[in-house]
Amino acid sequence: MSVAAPPRHRTSAPRPVPRSVVQERPLRYPDATSRALMTRRGWWLVVLNFLVPGSAQALAGNRRLGRLGLGATLSLWLFGAIGLLALALWRPVVLAVATNWFFLTAAQLALVAYGVLWVVLTVDTLRLVRLVRTGRLARFGIALLAVALTVVSGGTAAYGATVAGTTRDTLGAIFGESGPAVPPSDGYYNILLLGADSGEGRDSMRFDSISVVSVNADTGATTITGIPRDMPNFPFADGPMKDLYPDVHEGFANATCGWGSGINQLRTEVEVCRDGDALYPDAASTGSSPGVEATKDAAEGILGIEIPYYVFIDMHGFAALIDALGGVQITVEERLPKGGGPAYDGQPAEEWATGWIEAGPQRMDGDTAQWYARSRYTTSDYDRMKRQRVLQQAILEQFTPQTVLTRFQDIAAAGTDIVETDLPQSLIPFLADLAVDAREEPLTTIELTPANGVEESAPDYAYVHELVQQALHPPTPTATPAP
Repeated sequence: MSVAAPPRHRTSAPRPVPRSVVQERPLRYPDATSRALMTRRGWWLVVLNFLVPGSAQALAGNRRLGRLGLGATLSLWLFGAIGLLALALWRPVVLAVATNWFFLTAAQLALVAYGVLWVVLTVDTLRLVRLVRTGRLARFGIALLAVALTVVSGGTAAYGATVAGTTRDTLGAIFGESGPAVPPSDGYYNILLLGADSGEGRDSMRFDSISVVSVNADTGATTITGIPRDMPNFPFADGPMKDLYPDVHEGFANATCGWGSGINQLRTEVEVCRDGDALYPDAASTGSSPGVEATKDAAEGILGIEIPYYVFIDMHGFAALIDALGGVQITVEERLPKGGGPAYDGQPAEEWATGWIEAGPQRMDGDTAQWYARSRYTTSDYDRMKRQRVLQQAILEQFTPQTVLTRFQDIAAAGTDIVETDLPQSLIPFLADLAVDAREEPLTTIELTPANGVEESAPDYAYVHELVQQALHPPTPTATPAP
């Protein structure tokens, strides 16, 4: 009895691709014996992978990987198109989303993932190219092009992820503690802008530069009112300092702890000579300090407007911000010395100055710009206030989108180091939207100086209130009736 042999399992060779298919689909089924064809195909695949990541795999490789790359690419493009459309139509909404912690974290993770996917697609594209089948010189060119395009694409994704992360961390650091958002007062958001008098050669930290920025809540038009740092005997708005000084602020002479009647003496009085935490118990929890809150109450009494927020700029880090912007263009009206201190002894500036800021147009670095704003030993405090306003305007004009994007990391780092504020983060998108509109509006400045009718030793605060109201709410001109 014979037993039938089991059938043999034969390994069949892959079926040859019909020549007609090779001719119609040379990217997926190339004639590997033709170096010219393989070279052209290699260039095409590398370029396609850069322009539309995933397309090289969809046309010549693993279709599943290609669909993943194309899906991620098209999703990114769609998201970008929607963002641009929304920016044109609903700018405040886009700014609100773009400053949201969750969105920035998600965007950072998505960009990192996409950058990794792009690198994977590039490596797979080089595998599909089969460099050994291309021309001898072309294989090096194709490989170098692929590497260069990977650096560009991967670097762009990495930069975007870094920007998202830095923005999230910077916003958190600056606006981590803040008070509640309040509606505009009489049509304006008023912000107290303080510069720290804590530079080299200074004996204490006092507010050297004091001004109030008023932003129109409808148009973004901005008015900056400069308050002389030694402005004396001012009234306070309602609050704990008003209870201490029902009429006007007064100095107190004491060998142990005293203060003058000027507004920049308030921090010394409130935080050194008095119990500031008892006067302003909620200041620290809202990202402020007793000295700042007392200065707010003083500025409100001087100007007659409500000032709910402040921004404090440390002059030590101010130079870093100027350098991060790449310098600032200023036309200097008169030669100014750098340094100070010995000038109080009556010595000529030539003997103690550490350097000079020459007159004429120049691009200042951070150190020069800082001394331009602070120097006062050969000029007056009023001249210095004017220079500070010139510098503020120059910085605002240089804060263009191009400058911010190209120097974002340095600007963000400088901003984290020098800025303190109690502005709520929820208000930032709205103020940023107003800032865009404000670039189309003229910047108005008011200096409370004798040149504007404000006496130095005995200011008329009723007149100051009127001056501010005229600037913020100018009378509407009436048409002259036709004869």
